[in-house]
Amino acid sequence: MQNTCICTEFRQKLLDCLHGWESTSPTRDSYLNAARDLTTWRSDRNHPGLWALPPLMLTATIDDGLGHGLEVIEKLAEAAGVRIHSLGLLQSPESIAQACQKLTPRFLGLAVLQLDSDDWVADIVRRLPSSTLLIAGGPAFQYDEDFARRTGTHVVVKNGAAFLRFLMKWDERLTA
Repeated sequence: MQNTCICTEFRQKLLDCLHGWESTSPTRDSYLNAARDLTTWRSDRNHPGLWALPPLMLTATIDDGLGHGLEVIEKLAEAAGVRIHSLGLLQSPESIAQACQKLTPRFLGLAVLQLDSDDWVADIVRRLPSSTLLIAGGPAFQYDEDFARRTGTHVVVKNGAAFLRFLMKWDERLTA
């Protein structure tokens, strides 16, 4: 009973973050602060997060040398209970695909800035294990409405709130 209560309490904390972000335009710092607070809450209670068996997410950028958006996604994913394996910035499609084939993550988180990166993204998607979902975001998806369809991207998130909302709704039983 206590475990059910603590799971409900954690979900409510996530929903509270989402509701707060709906009324404001969240900054990078507000996302990172919320992720830190959620991670601390989970750690203090030895809580696993949204899943009893945390999914693995690989993260990378192909054309972003700063990775500010990727950092937000990594921290929010960790706060929700996802295991993160960061491949780093400015990775080649080959290195990303090889890592995904080797580690078979449930998710690949990819930040894409440049509109001319569509061939690279499509190449990565073609080489992903069938069980890996590509979750991507960045200007390429915001400024080119057809980018996701052309590249075969599975899930596009426009910001940290959309990403957290996706994680809360994702159910492995429905996508396995």
